[in-house]
Amino acid sequence: MQKINRNVVLALLSLTSLVFLLFQLCYYKFYLSQKNGAAFSKVRGSQSGQDSTRWHVVRKFLGLISSHNIPVYLIDPLILGLVDKDIEQIRSSPDGPSPECKYFCAPRDFTTFALLDKTWKHEVGLFRTAEKMGFQWLKIINKDPRLDGMDDLSGMEIPLHYIFKLASHAIHLVVFYERNGNFLWHGPLRLKQHMDRKFVPFRKLHFGRYPGAYEKTELLLVSIDDLKVQIPKNPSSFLEEMSHSRFLECRYREARAFFQLYPDDASLDAVEFRKKAKSLLHLSALTLNNLGVKFWLSSGTCLGWYRQCNIIAHSKDVDLGIFIRDYKADIIPAFQKAGLPLKHKFGKVEDSLELSFQGEGDVKLDIFFFYEEDDHIWNGGTQAKSGKKFKYLFPKFTLCWTEFVELKVHVPCETLQYVEANYGPEWKVPVKMWDWKSSPSNVQDNGVWPIDEWDNVIQIY
Repeated sequence: MQKINRNVVLALLSLTSLVFLLFQLCYYKFYLSQKNGAAFSKVRGSQSGQDSTRWHVVRKFLGLISSHNIPVYLIDPLILGLVDKDIEQIRSSPDGPSPECKYFCAPRDFTTFALLDKTWKHEVGLFRTAEKMGFQWLKIINKDPRLDGMDDLSGMEIPLHYIFKLASHAIHLVVFYERNGNFLWHGPLRLKQHMDRKFVPFRKLHFGRYPGAYEKTELLLVSIDDLKVQIPKNPSSFLEEMSHSRFLECRYREARAFFQLYPDDASLDAVEFRKKAKSLLHLSALTLNNLGVKFWLSSGTCLGWYRQCNIIAHSKDVDLGIFIRDYKADIIPAFQKAGLPLKHKFGKVEDSLELSFQGEGDVKLDIFFFYEEDDHIWNGGTQAKSGKKFKYLFPKFTLCWTEFVELKVHVPCETLQYVEANYGPEWKVPVKMWDWKSSPSNVQDNGVWPIDEWDNVIQIY
């Protein structure tokens, strides 16, 4: 019997082992990994598994919306935060700043994009194409608050959010709408009873917790991880705006109920006053916004917004609040330049500062400056003829956006506590006889200005 060559046997065994190993690798790559949703093409640099999944899902989504000519832009805070660190390099490099998948491969459960409602016709074809590409999708709708007026509570529903899911990653598409105050608004994400609450981790969605208000942003087309995408031109400004974007709707239903009990004043004097007050508020907002000074509706103006979604006709003034930390010496000359002469200046920057400017006719603007203590916030008042000082105490509050008389403006988020502090539990009942020294529920005596300071702290023009 012929002797078998030992080297030939070893070579055959080695070849067989190599073929079997290659078969295992191919089986994993083209069957098992596809089954688990991770068999995606390689991205720039060495990324595998879940990292590559995220990039691939974003790429497929961008291809989907591009095929339907839908302009979206990236608003994902995690990715924009990474992009912002490299923004100069990204702007200057048409092919992106790095050979590695640095941004869209970052660990996260979803990627967030924005869509302007007026740029899309809600084509059904998009969802059919999405399904053919393997996406599952969810559409969240709710009533259109832009139609919620005193005479129109139609409750017409509009799309607010879309979610597209592929494999283990999701795309959150937030729909932005233009409001009368020339700003963009998105609604909250509220699931209907029949919806699958395990579709994605909804509580982690950054733009779903509450409505938000944003300025219109300029966009920039860039390449990130080999993907062409639009982003806010200044990512850091957008992220800062996002952190203070919470929006409160005016309470139209409650306002209508209020007017059923207390019919609105529709006299010519009331109509004329509201027209002048609205104009004064718009001019004041423009002036303070140009200075970069944050302000909010205060006192009677805040009460009018919260109680009746309108300016209180018998108030005869416009009231704004500003934290003293945001005070700027340019405020007085800026208002004077805008055509609003200074009517009086009480107090000083360190204590009880208050400014009043004369608007058109007998309508005036009062600006109250607020001081923060450990457990409360207060603003001051001064009686000119006696030098007496008063202090008005409020529980601590934060600021939210709202829309009031076609203006995007701040109000205290904790509005009810703010209003109750100032007007007491009976704030729903109109009071036409109001004494600023004794009527407010939160007023306290605060001493008397020394006579030698009167020339500085009591200035009337």
